[in-house]
Amino acid sequence: MPNDKLKNYLHLHFIVFIWGFTAVLGKLITVDALPLVWYRMFMASGLIMLYIAYKKFSLRVPTKTLIILIIAGVVITLHWITFFKAIKVSNVSVALATMSTGAFFTALLEPIWYGRKIVWYEILFGIIVMLGLYLIFNVEATYIEGIVLALISALLSATFSLINGKLIQKERPSVISIYEMASGVLFLSIYLFFSGSFTQEFFQLSSNDWMYIFILASFCTAYAFIASVKVMKFITPYTVMLTINLEPVYGIILAFIILGESEKMDPLFYIGALVILSTVIANGILKNWTRLKSRRVR
Repeated sequence: MPNDKLKNYLHLHFIVFIWGFTAVLGKLITVDALPLVWYRMFMASGLIMLYIAYKKFSLRVPTKTLIILIIAGVVITLHWITFFKAIKVSNVSVALATMSTGAFFTALLEPIWYGRKIVWYEILFGIIVMLGLYLIFNVEATYIEGIVLALISALLSATFSLINGKLIQKERPSVISIYEMASGVLFLSIYLFFSGSFTQEFFQLSSNDWMYIFILASFCTAYAFIASVKVMKFITPYTVMLTINLEPVYGIILAFIILGESEKMDPLFYIGALVILSTVIANGILKNWTRLKSRRVR
């Protein structure tokens, strides 16, 4: 039993490592953010559909759920577009450090979404996160566009996670994923069609781009999503949350190793990133402690 737990924990770290590699792939792929996301979602849809067919899952969902799934698909599409655009106009380190604020956007939106009171320490941590962002803004003023895009992406990510938090209680993860991916492809296809972007050049990718996009769609999207849900059955949500917070750390280290000097930042940048990441982890620890305390009282 302990060996199984260790195996799943190492598997979770591998999944988070893959997610960290997503940002590096976004920089290595030469096409712009819009076609990149279209190809990613199109390929991922096909792979997840094959998985659903193999498992013989039903795709039937209530009409109300279908509408929510379509909205969630559009939200995650916009999240990925702004995320990869942030990487294109700045670099992986800036985008990932700023994306760490997603946990605090979630903390701010949760009271509205679930109708609960705002907790005092969430406000305090939010202020500290702003301090970390202030350091990053001051040091990397040339990357302001990338920071703003990454902040928008983090907000969209928080919105998407809250929507899925309710959907996951009723529907299979793979069924949720296929509807969200497919609706994202449809949404982007309509936009690209009417903007005249579906040109011959759109479908002419280099062999490297095809390879990187396939890795992004298969391992970093379809596999990672399904595997993460399976792992969550054996590991506590608290452990999962803390491990996922290592994504920017893995991503920044990978970016520095693979992309080299373009990822080298001022020391104050890393202090700002560390402030944000430490606050996110402290928030998780305090939330877990509060939950355990409330259970003991009961």
